[in-house]
Amino acid sequence: MIDQKTMSDLREGDIIFTSIPNLLYQSVERASNSPTSHVGILFKIGDDWVVAESRVPISCYTPLIDFVSRSKRGWVSVKRVSKKLTQRDITKLRTECDSMMGKLYHLGFKYRSNRQFCSKFVYDAYKKSLGINVGKLMTLRDLLEENPNISKTFWRFWYLGFIPWNRQTITPGSQYNDPSLATVI
Repeated sequence: MIDQKTMSDLREGDIIFTSIPNLLYQSVERASNSPTSHVGILFKIGDDWVVAESRVPISCYTPLIDFVSRSKRGWVSVKRVSKKLTQRDITKLRTECDSMMGKLYHLGFKYRSNRQFCSKFVYDAYKKSLGINVGKLMTLRDLLEENPNISKTFWRFWYLGFIPWNRQTITPGSQYNDPSLATVI
């Protein structure tokens, strides 16, 4: 949950994680063995906090309160890259996020695509603007083999009977578990 005291701990460029309570996103959590299924980047517009995110149907800026309200039981976690971001860094990061606004969401989580999904959005924003890797790119095979107890039934259904094993992707879980990030909340 985000309150006034918590908001005072936030910085622009912080990475915010939530848990979306629907079948697809809960399956993402299970596959990545993490408590999170959605991620975005925090910025301020005037006095208001917003989250740059890729969500269905397009990438957009969402008021922080609305972003958090979509999370299961209000769960939220905020993490920060180890590099202390300067105002110039924030501007570069924000400019990169601006360039990705309005892009369609990729429900197949294909990294090598013109479309976006939440963890790809965060990864690309940091990588392209500041050269920082947030999380780990991996194939669907690697992802599902890292957690062999997870049923692949949902994923076979999701991919219409054929899991694209060699498809490269990135998950909010790999970003949440990235040891280079410091936990703020």
